Amino acid sequence: MCIFSQSVMSVGGTRIFACVSERGTQTLVYQMKYESRYENAMILPLPVRQPASEESLRFINMQAYGDFFGDLNDGFPPVPLRGIGCASPYTSDMGRKLQVFEVGNYVASFVPRLADFSRLDARFTLPATTWDQIPEYRDFGFAVFQLAAGAIEPHPMAFEFESAATDSLYFPTKHIHDGEVHDAEEFDHVLYLQHAGFDSRVYGYKDHDLPDQATGLIRSKYVAKDFCDMAKAGEIVHPDLLVHRQLISGLAPNNDTRIATLGHPTRRSLNLRYWLPFAPWILGAGVIAWFLGRRARLRKRAAAGAEVAEQYDSPSE
Repeated sequence: MCIFSQSVMSVGGTRIFACVSERGTQTLVYQMKYESRYENAMILPLPVRQPASEESLRFINMQAYGDFFGDLNDGFPPVPLRGIGCASPYTSDMGRKLQVFEVGNYVASFVPRLADFSRLDARFTLPATTWDQIPEYRDFGFAVFQLAAGAIEPHPMAFEFESAATDSLYFPTKHIHDGEVHDAEEFDHVLYLQHAGFDSRVYGYKDHDLPDQATGLIRSKYVAKDFCDMAKAGEIVHPDLLVHRQLISGLAPNNDTRIATLGHPTRRSLNLRYWLPFAPWILGAGVIAWFLGRRARLRKRAAAGAEVAEQYDSPSE
């Protein structure tokens, strides 16, 4: 889900999209529903490449594409019937306030280092005692989104950052909703991703909730341009790649999620597995073609033999 600076009454319907560029940057898009009595802040820890600066992350305005995750979900249609067939030292910039960005309906900030939270409004960070319970974030950066009070489903939040994770996609899924870090939490997550390495390994589409046997992820039926509005998502989504997803629900270990990647992020290699369901038909067509070709050759040979025999049998003048 995420980390909130103040207690929240409820959080659910969390959806996260991740992809990586050829430059080694990672893009994240995040949306959830929440209810909070007070003005709050969502804090997303990020494995930012060090040394980090305020230029290590770029916010992306997704206000015009509020149904981004709805469109992603359309890429996974249910299959009703089966078909027949086969802490840092003080530096000079620590006295400055962090830059604040207006990103759609959000006020967002990027905190390059844990120590830089001192430059942010105290309402939008966590107590030192809480940070002490999660030492894995000491070398992380943090995207901070200020949220209004109420029961709200805000439009997607998006940003691109210089990632230190070179062999995986990172999803900030650790929960802290009450200032306490629990070993396990209730999850209600759908994690979406794009990476050509998965496209190069998958079999054919099975169903909206059935993982692929090669990747362990659920693949979309078609490539992204067939169900996403590329005029709105072209900066984020690769049109010619599949989308893959992982469902996390119920009680689960309270950790961030890393999904290992392999191969080039945007260029697919030849994937013969996709054609395996058609193998019986291809083999059958090959056998029929061979049989017809052989029959044609035999007929031609027989005709040629008959012609020669006829020449021998004809009386000479």
